[in-house]
Amino acid sequence: MTWSGKIKNIVLTPNFMTISRIVAVPVIVVLLTYETKITTFLAAILFSIAAITDYFDGYLARTRGLVTKLGKILDPLADKLLVASTLVMLVSLGFMQAWIACVIIGRELAVTGLRCVLIENRQDVAASWLGKYKTGFQIAAVIPLTLHFSYFGIHFNVIGLYLLYGALIFTIWSGLDYFIKARKFLSF
Repeated sequence: MTWSGKIKNIVLTPNFMTISRIVAVPVIVVLLTYETKITTFLAAILFSIAAITDYFDGYLARTRGLVTKLGKILDPLADKLLVASTLVMLVSLGFMQAWIACVIIGRELAVTGLRCVLIENRQDVAASWLGKYKTGFQIAAVIPLTLHFSYFGIHFNVIGLYLLYGALIFTIWSGLDYFIKARKFLSF
């Protein structure tokens, strides 16, 4: 096998894609630190590519039988790092309200804790359809919010804010759904 073939096989592994998403996080943060049209555009492109790998790593893992314990841990961690760090940067730039980022990040932490309880009780922790919509809306909101400026006469920040409120609704709804379904495994 040639070097290019070996590299292609490594790059197309689910865990490599997941790790690349984690590596993208500090690059996005640095790009957003320098608030210009070019750096925010590059951050939005990198965020988009990283978000796309979230779909492909899961697809490849399931269809090629490459599901690993490491992947099951790293994949949701990578997703949360990508979204949470970008939300924090958007708040610091004044591109979105802090309370919305707090609700979204708080829900992610709470559901992650709940998933640990469910795993301990040998329960299924697969994402529900509400969780998938939540993720889709979060990604769809973060991209135009990261662009923030007007390009070609399109005000991306306005589009991003509308999508952000959709993300907020699905974030709360899916979080409540997880806790309601898992209430018998929670003891207070």
